[in-house]
Amino acid sequence: MSTETVNQQIPAGTWNVDPVHSGLHFAITHNGIATFRSGFDRYEATLTGGESPKLEGSVEVASIDIDEEMLKGHLMSPDFFDAGKYPQLRFSSSELTVEDDGTARLSGRLEIHGETREVNAVGRFAQLGADLGGSERVGFSFEAAVDRRDFGLRWNAELPSGGDVLEWEVAINVELELVAQES
Repeated sequence: MSTETVNQQIPAGTWNVDPVHSGLHFAITHNGIATFRSGFDRYEATLTGGESPKLEGSVEVASIDIDEEMLKGHLMSPDFFDAGKYPQLRFSSSELTVEDDGTARLSGRLEIHGETREVNAVGRFAQLGADLGGSERVGFSFEAAVDRRDFGLRWNAELPSGGDVLEWEVAINVELELVAQES
Protein backbone atom coordinates (compact mmCIF):
# COMPACT_ATOMS: atom_id res chain seq x y z
CA MET A 1 0.00 0.00 0.00
CA SER A 2 1.36 3.42 -0.98
CA THR A 3 1.28 6.39 1.39
CA GLU A 4 2.16 8.85 -1.36
CA THR A 5 -0.13 11.87 -1.53
CA VAL A 6 -1.58 12.53 -4.97
CA ASN A 7 -2.33 16.16 -5.74
CA GLN A 8 -5.36 17.10 -7.78
CA GLN A 9 -4.81 19.79 -10.32
CA ILE A 10 -7.03 22.81 -10.19
CA PRO A 11 -8.37 23.25 -13.72
CA ALA A 12 -6.42 25.72 -15.86
CA GLY A 13 -7.91 29.08 -16.62
CA THR A 14 -9.19 32.10 -14.74
CA TRP A 15 -11.97 31.76 -12.21
CA ASN A 16 -13.81 34.71 -10.60
CA VAL A 17 -15.75 34.67 -7.37
CA ASP A 18 -19.53 34.37 -7.39
CA PRO A 19 -20.29 36.74 -4.47
CA VAL A 20 -23.88 35.51 -4.14
CA HIS A 21 -22.68 32.01 -3.27
CA SER A 22 -19.52 32.91 -1.36
CA GLY A 23 -18.71 34.46 2.00
CA LEU A 24 -15.87 35.91 4.06
CA HIS A 25 -16.41 35.73 7.82
CA PHE A 26 -14.51 36.12 11.07
CA ALA A 27 -15.15 35.21 14.69
CA ILE A 28 -13.64 36.45 17.95
CA THR A 29 -14.39 35.73 21.59
CA HIS A 30 -16.04 38.72 23.30
CA ASN A 31 -16.05 39.29 27.07
CA GLY A 32 -14.62 35.79 27.49
CA ILE A 33 -18.10 34.25 27.23
CA ALA A 34 -19.44 34.49 23.67
CA THR A 35 -18.27 34.43 20.07
CA PHE A 36 -18.88 37.55 18.01
CA ARG A 37 -19.24 36.76 14.30
CA SER A 38 -19.36 39.03 11.30
CA GLY A 39 -18.16 39.25 7.74
CA PHE A 40 -17.79 41.47 4.70
CA ASP A 41 -20.27 42.15 1.91
CA ARG A 42 -17.96 43.49 -0.83
CA TYR A 43 -14.93 41.54 -1.99
CA GLU A 44 -13.23 40.17 -5.08
CA ALA A 45 -11.32 36.94 -5.61
CA THR A 46 -9.62 35.47 -8.65
CA LEU A 47 -8.18 32.00 -9.02
CA THR A 48 -5.68 31.19 -11.74
CA GLY A 49 -5.69 27.41 -12.14
CA GLY A 50 -3.25 24.96 -13.68
CA GLU A 51 0.11 23.60 -12.54
CA SER A 52 0.92 26.58 -10.27
CA PRO A 53 -2.47 27.82 -9.05
CA LYS A 54 -2.77 31.24 -7.47
CA LEU A 55 -5.59 32.78 -5.43
CA GLU A 56 -5.79 36.55 -4.99
CA GLY A 57 -8.42 38.75 -3.46
CA SER A 58 -9.37 41.98 -1.76
CA VAL A 59 -12.04 43.08 0.70
CA GLU A 60 -13.63 46.52 1.16
CA VAL A 61 -13.23 47.16 4.90
CA ALA A 62 -16.24 49.53 5.01
CA SER A 63 -18.47 46.65 3.88
CA ILE A 64 -18.21 44.94 7.26
CA ASP A 65 -21.59 43.45 8.11
CA ILE A 66 -22.48 45.17 11.39
CA ASP A 67 -25.80 46.92 11.92
CA GLU A 68 -24.85 48.68 15.16
CA GLU A 69 -23.59 52.12 14.09
CA MET A 70 -21.32 52.83 17.08
CA LEU A 71 -19.60 49.44 16.90
CA LYS A 72 -19.10 49.74 13.15
CA GLY A 73 -17.67 53.25 13.65
CA HIS A 74 -15.23 51.95 16.27
CA LEU A 75 -14.10 49.14 13.96
CA MET A 76 -13.53 51.63 11.12
CA SER A 77 -11.45 53.89 13.44
CA PRO A 78 -7.67 53.82 13.96
CA ASP A 79 -8.28 51.58 17.02
CA PHE A 80 -9.03 48.73 14.60
CA PHE A 81 -9.07 48.74 10.78
CA ASP A 82 -8.41 52.48 10.24
CA ALA A 83 -10.54 52.27 7.08
CA GLY A 84 -9.77 55.86 6.06
CA LYS A 85 -6.09 55.00 5.73
CA TYR A 86 -6.38 51.28 4.89
CA PRO A 87 -9.66 50.80 2.97
CA GLN A 88 -8.90 47.26 1.80
CA LEU A 89 -7.70 43.92 3.10
CA ARG A 90 -5.65 41.98 0.55
CA PHE A 91 -4.52 38.39 0.06
CA SER A 92 -2.16 36.77 -2.44
CA SER A 93 -1.30 33.07 -2.29
CA SER A 94 2.22 31.74 -2.48
CA GLU A 95 1.13 28.08 -2.48
CA LEU A 96 -2.17 26.32 -3.14
CA THR A 97 -2.41 22.53 -3.22
CA VAL A 98 -5.26 20.06 -3.33
CA GLU A 99 -4.71 16.49 -2.18
CA ASP A 100 -6.41 13.48 -3.73
CA ASP A 101 -9.10 13.45 -0.99
CA GLY A 102 -10.00 17.11 -1.68
CA THR A 103 -8.08 18.57 1.27
CA ALA A 104 -6.85 22.02 0.25
CA ARG A 105 -3.86 23.81 1.75
CA LEU A 106 -3.28 27.50 1.21
CA SER A 107 -0.35 29.74 2.16
CA GLY A 108 0.02 33.37 1.30
CA ARG A 109 0.39 36.99 2.30
CA LEU A 110 -2.50 38.67 4.11
CA GLU A 111 -2.51 42.45 4.45
CA ILE A 112 -4.62 44.10 7.15
CA HIS A 113 -4.15 47.63 8.52
CA GLY A 114 -1.01 48.12 6.42
CA GLU A 115 0.69 45.05 7.95
CA THR A 116 1.43 42.00 5.79
CA ARG A 117 1.95 38.55 7.27
CA GLU A 118 2.19 34.99 6.00
CA VAL A 119 -0.91 32.94 6.84
CA ASN A 120 -1.80 29.30 6.35
CA ALA A 121 -5.25 27.83 5.87
CA VAL A 122 -6.67 24.36 5.48
CA GLY A 123 -9.94 23.40 3.86
CA ARG A 124 -11.69 21.57 1.07
CA PHE A 125 -11.80 21.81 -2.72
CA ALA A 126 -14.70 20.76 -4.96
CA GLN A 127 -15.19 20.89 -8.72
CA LEU A 128 -18.43 20.98 -10.69
CA GLY A 129 -18.40 20.20 -14.40
CA ALA A 130 -21.18 22.69 -15.18
CA ASP A 131 -23.96 24.47 -13.32
CA LEU A 132 -27.55 24.86 -14.55
CA GLY A 133 -26.45 27.69 -16.84
CA GLY A 134 -23.57 25.68 -18.33
CA SER A 135 -20.75 27.48 -16.48
CA GLU A 136 -17.94 25.47 -14.91
CA ARG A 137 -17.47 26.07 -11.18
CA VAL A 138 -14.98 25.21 -8.46
CA GLY A 139 -15.26 25.83 -4.75
CA PHE A 140 -13.05 26.20 -1.71
CA SER A 141 -13.75 26.30 2.01
CA PHE A 142 -10.82 27.56 4.08
CA GLU A 143 -10.26 28.12 7.80
CA ALA A 144 -7.38 29.98 9.39
CA ALA A 145 -6.58 31.73 12.65
CA VAL A 146 -4.51 34.88 13.08
CA ASP A 147 -3.31 36.92 16.03
CA ARG A 148 -4.75 40.36 15.37
CA ARG A 149 -1.78 42.03 17.11
CA ASP A 150 0.37 40.85 14.16
CA PHE A 151 -1.67 43.22 12.00
CA GLY A 152 -1.56 46.22 14.33
CA LEU A 153 -5.06 45.61 15.74
CA ARG A 154 -4.09 46.05 19.39
CA TRP A 155 -7.15 47.70 20.94
CA ASN A 156 -8.42 45.94 24.05
CA ALA A 157 -9.76 46.79 27.47
CA GLU A 158 -9.67 45.00 30.79
CA LEU A 159 -12.99 43.87 32.19
CA PRO A 160 -13.84 44.94 35.76
CA SER A 161 -14.04 41.24 36.71
CA GLY A 162 -10.66 40.54 35.06
CA GLY A 163 -9.71 39.37 31.61
CA ASP A 164 -9.89 41.21 28.31
CA VAL A 165 -12.91 42.34 26.30
CA LEU A 166 -11.52 40.65 23.16
CA GLU A 167 -9.33 37.64 22.50
CA TRP A 168 -6.25 38.20 20.39
CA GLU A 169 -6.93 35.23 18.10
CA VAL A 170 -9.40 35.74 15.26
CA ALA A 171 -10.85 32.82 13.33
CA ILE A 172 -11.26 33.40 9.59
CA ASN A 173 -13.64 31.37 7.44
CA VAL A 174 -13.69 31.76 3.66
CA GLU A 175 -16.22 30.05 1.39
CA LEU A 176 -15.54 30.65 -2.31
CA GLU A 177 -17.56 29.50 -5.31
CA LEU A 178 -15.68 30.51 -8.44
CA VAL A 179 -16.91 30.57 -12.04
CA ALA A 180 -14.71 29.84 -15.07
CA GLN A 181 -14.17 32.87 -17.29
CA GLU A 182 -14.24 32.49 -21.05
CA SER A 183 -10.88 32.86 -22.77
